[in-house]
Amino acid sequence: MCTSIVEIVGASGAGKTGDGWIDLTHAVVSYDHPHHALLEEAITIDFVNSGLGPAARVAVELTLESAKELSAALAKAIAAAEVEEAARHRG
Repeated sequence: MCTSIVEIVGASGAGKTGDGWIDLTHAVVSYDHPHHALLEEAITIDFVNSGLGPAARVAVELTLESAKELSAALAKAIAAAEVEEAARHRG
């Protein structure tokens, strides 16, 4: 069953492909059938550079539980980084 669950967000940064590093333009997060992971459904995150064609992508396919853990870890790291940035700008 296709879920049609897709979220797209702009992303600034870099990702490493088989051909080396690329600048990123956005990320696509979806919940659907994975291409490589041996799972029925997966959270897939594609980091892409839309100007470089379909091969300019860094992808991960995660179980729903792994995606939840990653989300929580990201939230914690972001909160800590915001405290660090605030201290840097005050000092």
